[in-house]
Amino acid sequence: MIAFIDEHRQAHGVEPICRQLPIAPSTYYDHRAKQADPSRRSDRARRDAALLPVERHRR
Repeated sequence: MIAFIDEHRQAHGVEPICRQLPIAPSTYYDHRAKQADPSRRSDRARRDAALLPVERHRR
């Protein structure tokens, strides 16, 4: 859903898109902020991200 909003926000704006989808604009903005600054992620999200390369290596 975030990717969809990213693709269409220039043409329609975030808030109008979010009104049509089951997502609050604040959720979208929070997700984008965490992508831009990983230190804002939860401890668990940071641990999970650190484990992704290990899991991919096992497969």
